[in-house]
Amino acid sequence: MADAKARLLERLLDVITDDIVPLTEVGVAAGNKIFGAAILRKSDLSLVLAETNNEMENPIWHGEVHCLKRFYEMPDAERPATSDLIFLTTHEPCSLCLSAITWAGFDNFFYFFSHEDSRDSFSIPHDLNILQEVFRLQPGGYARQNAYWTAQAMRSAIGELPDDERELLQRKAAEVVQLYEDLSERYQADKNHNAIPLN
Repeated sequence: MADAKARLLERLLDVITDDIVPLTEVGVAAGNKIFGAAILRKSDLSLVLAETNNEMENPIWHGEVHCLKRFYEMPDAERPATSDLIFLTTHEPCSLCLSAITWAGFDNFFYFFSHEDSRDSFSIPHDLNILQEVFRLQPGGYARQNAYWTAQAMRSAIGELPDDERELLQRKAAEVVQLYEDLSERYQADKNHNAIPLN
């Protein structure tokens, strides 16, 4: 692909499919939710770390927070500066994860599914409920560009690409949607048997 943005988006889709989804399959089998995250280098888009939700161990180990936990467990000499990194989330981060990304010092993140997708497609409404009940924010009410970071919705970015690049990435995006529909069915079928406070 000629366009740098298209190459970036293709790489992010591949990381979701090849690195996050396999971890999430294991996590869902253990009772965890379907959310995952990864960290990549800006310079060459190489993967630093991928993780998934681990709420069965601790209810605040959301995919993003668990990824950041693992990132800061890396030895100092091996851990890149957050200013040199891209943060990737499978789902638009909840208020906890938005804060964690901010406190960790990232200046960006990309997400694939929206808060509305989490509520409507995956029957996990807590992100929007907490934003509304605690912060009095309606869907989309937080600033996706602010003094700390810029958030980018991957599917919107794909839709802005030239036709030839957009069509390929839309096919890849459709594959990601199908993978998460399958994961969601598995999670929803078993979620009443786990001890996560907010299923």
